[in-house]
Amino acid sequence: MTLLAVERIKLFTTRSPWWSALAALALTIGFAALMAATSDSDVPMSLAATQFGYNFGVVVIMVMAALAITTEYRFSTIRATFLAVPNRTAALLAKTVVVATLGAVIGTLAAFGSLGIAKLITPDAQLALDSAYSWRAVAGVGLIYFFSAVIAVAVGTFVRHSAGAISLLLIYSQLVEGLVQLIPNIGDDIYKWLPFNVANNFVTGDPDPNNRDAMFGPPVSTAELSPWWSLAYFAGFALILLIASIVTANRRDA
Repeated sequence: MTLLAVERIKLFTTRSPWWSALAALALTIGFAALMAATSDSDVPMSLAATQFGYNFGVVVIMVMAALAITTEYRFSTIRATFLAVPNRTAALLAKTVVVATLGAVIGTLAAFGSLGIAKLITPDAQLALDSAYSWRAVAGVGLIYFFSAVIAVAVGTFVRHSAGAISLLLIYSQLVEGLVQLIPNIGDDIYKWLPFNVANNFVTGDPDPNNRDAMFGPPVSTAELSPWWSLAYFAGFALILLIASIVTANRRDA
């Protein structure tokens, strides 16, 4: 508990989590407001549409999470951390838990804030949380943010440089996975198992009952797993990456 408190203090005494939280909330809720304001009888507002901006929020959370670890390496404060806590595994796990929990909180607030603004703008739209799909489409966003933050901390621990870690995270999540589909013959088959595509399946795994076109919500996944197995797959990927990064951190100089 002491380690968690220390990491919480270190995190919240910097500006990045506050600005990141504000940016993530503004992006996701702002897109929801835009979708609601432009909806009409031909393209009605839906739960999927309220979460249109959730992938933009994920990007912000991953940047925040990567900075949480890379700035310690940049300013060499990680050395003081490891001197005070010789058990590097415990120190890195504490940081990961604190950062990922913050990511989950921001994601949950962003998702329900997006739903709330959509209800305010389009009070007659069918936006009730009355099914397994609807709860996953909204509440599930916080879980995706949590594990995305874990991945970002792991990558930051591997790379140790802010620009490099952030570039790697953004290029992979926003570009590489999509480009894999262009590989002849096998591209689509590989894409089905890529982590962020599978993660999207958790929040879009069942068709939106309002039948709004997929382009108006989060990207529809091509993963063949069930929604909850998709979350387990994404969580497993994040955990493996985190374990590998901690092993690496224990074997090299701070």
